Amino acid sequence: MIRVFFQVIVFTKILSDMKFFSQNQIKKIAVILISSWFVVYSLMQFSAPTISDPIATGEFKGPMEVKRIFERACYDCHSNETKLQWFDKIAPFSYMVSADIHEARKRYNFSTWDTIAPADQEVKLWYMVNMIEAGKMPLPKYALLHPKAKVTEKELLILKSYVTGLSTRNHSPGDTMKIKVAKVSFQERKKINHNMVPTSINGISYFEDYKNWKVIASTNRIDNGTMRLVYGNDITVDAIRANRINPWPDGAIIVKVVWNVQPEDKDGNVSPGNFNNIQVMVKDHKKFSQTEGWGFARFSGLDLKPYGDHVSFATACIDCHRLVTNNGFVFDVPTQKTDLVIK
Repeated sequence: MIRVFFQVIVFTKILSDMKFFSQNQIKKIAVILISSWFVVYSLMQFSAPTISDPIATGEFKGPMEVKRIFERACYDCHSNETKLQWFDKIAPFSYMVSADIHEARKRYNFSTWDTIAPADQEVKLWYMVNMIEAGKMPLPKYALLHPKAKVTEKELLILKSYVTGLSTRNHSPGDTMKIKVAKVSFQERKKINHNMVPTSINGISYFEDYKNWKVIASTNRIDNGTMRLVYGNDITVDAIRANRINPWPDGAIIVKVVWNVQPEDKDGNVSPGNFNNIQVMVKDHKKFSQTEGWGFARFSGLDLKPYGDHVSFATACIDCHRLVTNNGFVFDVPTQKTDLVIK
């Protein structure tokens, strides 16, 4: 609206320079335009959206120094404890603030933190840390008006230390046997009812054929205590070999299997512990046009529970993957064709 006001001023100046109207006529036009702008601006204040703060049902529990950082840098958007400044309540800014808060709470909400499974909590916390380190969180436009929300390098180290501590906690033994049991259960469920195959809200279903694909990468994430194997279907492998990954061809599918890492043994060796999740990326530039042509799905835990209650979860996925635009939004791509593991 402020921009429109200045455009009115510029417009009347142009009319004056063109000399198509007398000075009195130009003044009348300016008065009419400015009056109209003022009326619309006033009406926007009365119709501005209100931001409600539902009761916190399960707040984030962590070290006080960690919680204070989140409260200052994240809670205004990612909690039910929003503290608006006076300028946040003025239209048109109030419309943008309301939209940002609505979207942020859908991604994760510190006021309902206990509704998120522990494994998903770790994923979200690492997503936050990565976005802060990349300078994308807090949102630059928000930090510009709320400079106190910026996270310092020292505070970022505190957050990394906290999340790393969560990820490297001791895991219970016997997980391999549990995984075998879960696989048998999955096969039995498929025989009884095909509709029970875990399916993400965006239509991507879990499948086991990826085990017959080539392994295109293996990575250890010491920072969040996980080990991964990355599989690609034939279209994916051919695209890597031909260096056609930006953009990737439609039909490319990438599967990442994630295990938590067991603590080091006495010789300093690490090994996979309990199963964490399976992540799937499907390239279809028409179907998933809102997320750079990639469809995302994640199946967590031994019951392969699909992640995300709303299709907007994919927005958080692509926001992180935009850190690797040069790789066509894909992490862990082999740097050379010979890096492909031949099974």
